[in-house]
Amino acid sequence: MDLWGIRNWSTAVQPYLVEHIYLAVIPTVVGVILAVPIGLALHGRPAARSVAVVVSSAIFTIPSLALFVVLPGLIGTQVLDPLNVIIALSLYTLALSVRNTFEALDAVPQVTREAAEAIGYSRLGRTAAVDLPLAVPVLTAGTRVVAVTNVSMVSVGAVIGIGGLGQLFTSGYQRNFPEQILTGMVLILILAIIFDRLIALLGRALTPWIRGSSMASSQRRLRRLAREIPGSASLREAADAPGGR
Repeated sequence: MDLWGIRNWSTAVQPYLVEHIYLAVIPTVVGVILAVPIGLALHGRPAARSVAVVVSSAIFTIPSLALFVVLPGLIGTQVLDPLNVIIALSLYTLALSVRNTFEALDAVPQVTREAAEAIGYSRLGRTAAVDLPLAVPVLTAGTRVVAVTNVSMVSVGAVIGIGGLGQLFTSGYQRNFPEQILTGMVLILILAIIFDRLIALLGRALTPWIRGSSMASSQRRLRRLAREIPGSASLREAADAPGGR
């Protein structure tokens, strides 16, 4: 951060930084919380999944600035209401996260699903206890992309008077003051890195089986399950495969 940012931290930088954080965090949380149940419900239903993917793609192609401008007329808010940015970014997050949830569930090995059903899991129980935990690594990777994207997109709202650190861009440009613009850019970059690392750490905490000698451990579990479930040929095949799969 340059000296201008330090000198004006409490008056001209910190308020925008706080606004930028909550404008990026709330849509990320809301979008992911809504997307995961939708993805779980529609996964395995090809027709519904196709519709969801098309709708998600259509939402994401709407220009963010146009959405910020149109939303007040649609939902009855004021033009400068931060809720417009939160709703717009939540829609983008939802659109990206639904597709990411499908891909995360696709990454769960079929043999694992078969093993879970063979030992008595119902569809709902398997989804909650097997599919979702195993989908966490891919979900985490997608959420990291979404969170970093939101940190960047919040600044677009500065064009209509809302946008956290993006306000430093518009103000610095109007005043021909590069130090102000540079301060906003550096802080947005730092925020994106912090968000990315925090989500990565959360994903790591939720998947302890991936750390250490997880592959060898998984292979041993597969072989044990193959012995306990004599009728599962695909499970035996996976257990005997070099390095597992």
